[in-house]
Amino acid sequence: MIWDDARIFLAIARSGTLSGAAHTLDMGVATVSRRLERLEAGLGMPLFSRHQQGYRLTSGGDALLAQAEALENAARAFEESALEQHAVAGCVRLATTDNIANEFIAPSLPTLFAKHPALHIELVSSVDTLNIHRRDADIAVRMVKPEAGNITMRRLGAVGFGLYGAPDYVAAHAHDVWETCDFIGWTADYAHLPAAQWIAAVRQDRPCRLQTTTLMAQVVAARAGAGLAVLPHFLARSAALSCVSFALDLDQSLWLAMQTELAHTRRVRAVADHLIALFENCADVLSGNADLAS
Repeated sequence: MIWDDARIFLAIARSGTLSGAAHTLDMGVATVSRRLERLEAGLGMPLFSRHQQGYRLTSGGDALLAQAEALENAARAFEESALEQHAVAGCVRLATTDNIANEFIAPSLPTLFAKHPALHIELVSSVDTLNIHRRDADIAVRMVKPEAGNITMRRLGAVGFGLYGAPDYVAAHAHDVWETCDFIGWTADYAHLPAAQWIAAVRQDRPCRLQTTTLMAQVVAARAGAGLAVLPHFLARSAALSCVSFALDLDQSLWLAMQTELAHTRRVRAVADHLIALFENCADVLSGNADLAS
């Protein structure tokens, strides 16, 4: 027998007519009749007796009704289980910096979770770059281009940098900002950073008044009036700092990196697509061409 013909049997049993079953199954009456005949031939027994009022179950058909319903329930469970295999579910480990996580990614996650209730995110934010090759993370969002290897990369946009200070501090030194203002920079361990190199070139042999190991410490110090700092536009504007120089030629690309073997899994793809759309929408904020109004 053909198992799918059990659907024909159930539809006729429930409607009592070939036309009713045909309507339920969205088939032609002739097709329903032919498949019933095929099922009865396969089982070697009549399932219905034909009457002017319609089709009635025979004793043999009535004895098989519960088993046919069990087949129907099993088919539904089979289909639902298959659909679940295509659902976006499981945990994705996402690595980025504190500033990107706090300003952009974390606030956007409720939208992602509402779309995919079975998805979980492990958000790892630190100044240390996790090694995506060692599977420290499934996805990474960084301002440093990932090393070549078995990873899939995509450029998300550009982060713009400017020179910023507290409004009162900048106003007090307006007559000669470059000569009279103190600078807030990076410790020697971070001398390789473009911002640190820019300050060294501008200041030459004059040391920074304050050196830190994090951008957020620089933001707080600048806001308190400790000096000027080279900061991403989005961070400085969020802190209501005044811009002394907008274009420093320090823009850095923002990169999305994924393990290639995971790039097409539904859970990782869902997170990657969310991040791509997020940073496309935030392109002006990242570059500094728009205020953090939203």
